Amino acid sequence: MAATMRALAKTAPGPGLTLIDAPIPQPGPGEVRIKVLRAGLCGTDLHLYTWDEWAASVVRTPLILGHEFCGRIDALGAGVAGLSEGALVSGEGHIVCGQCRNCRAGRRHLCINTVGIGVNRDGAFAEYVVLPATNVWQQPADLDPAIGALFDPFGNATHTALSFPMAGEDVLITGAGPIGVMATAIARHVGARFIVVTDLNPTRLDLARAAGADLAIHPEELRSAMTSLGMKEGFDVGLEMSGAPPAVEAMLATMNHGGRVAMLGLPSAAYAIDWGRLITHMITIKGIYGREMYDTWYAMSSMLQSSPRLTEALGSVITHRLPASAFEEAFAAIGSGDCGKVILDWEDV
Repeated sequence: MAATMRALAKTAPGPGLTLIDAPIPQPGPGEVRIKVLRAGLCGTDLHLYTWDEWAASVVRTPLILGHEFCGRIDALGAGVAGLSEGALVSGEGHIVCGQCRNCRAGRRHLCINTVGIGVNRDGAFAEYVVLPATNVWQQPADLDPAIGALFDPFGNATHTALSFPMAGEDVLITGAGPIGVMATAIARHVGARFIVVTDLNPTRLDLARAAGADLAIHPEELRSAMTSLGMKEGFDVGLEMSGAPPAVEAMLATMNHGGRVAMLGLPSAAYAIDWGRLITHMITIKGIYGREMYDTWYAMSSMLQSSPRLTEALGSVITHRLPASAFEEAFAAIGSGDCGKVILDWEDV
């Protein structure tokens, strides 16, 4: 095989990416090499592409970006068992140390030494990527690779949505980005009564409706939406996906007493909330980051296996499928906000 591959790299500090020829990585002991078929863009990639303050503080160049992907195992490192070349796989993008208290207790998603592919080490915006065999998730052979590339953000949505029981409950989702839309589909799948989604972007509200929202509205319409649904007490479960302080305030103001809130959206700065209301209304707040390894992955695969409707809803989140060489168009799409999930085709580079 060739000695080099095409890859999207941050070659030096500053905005933008460069499509380069890079050495094909070799799997070490306990690792696998994957030939990437599809890769998804997310908000983290946009931060790195634009080179904001956060990106400059965490990334050391040169670095190949990308952490949402699906591909086929191309090579096995020494000592790898239970996987075979040619298998269709996705990858858990958080690599854990295995030695800290949480790792040793089986709570790997809480590892204090987590390393992210495409952020702290070379990632999947390339023809090949290497990662530990323990981070590989085997997919059904007939799965659309674009759906397989969604398993990272789908996992965020699943981890958030399944944090609290929601069968028969009234659910508020703030933020109709791709993860919020996926969470909408999950809430419908597990049997929520009413699902209300808020966002400022009409395109994304349309995606939420297609995924199963009863109402997808501007945040200012929240109270009237509750009235139209006959809700007299407030929402039982809140899923905060926006990271926007006004959205958090609106959510906490409309939760029922004893309501439960799972928060995934990352704010750009600290902000105040009404702690008095939180305390007197006995609201539970849970922070969410990444996926539970690997309970979330089992839940994702099992839900899709049992529900063609959920699989269809998940696929509806994809609004752009572009060749990897069109990466500038892809980043322009996610930068505009007028899109769902953007997928790069690494077979066409």
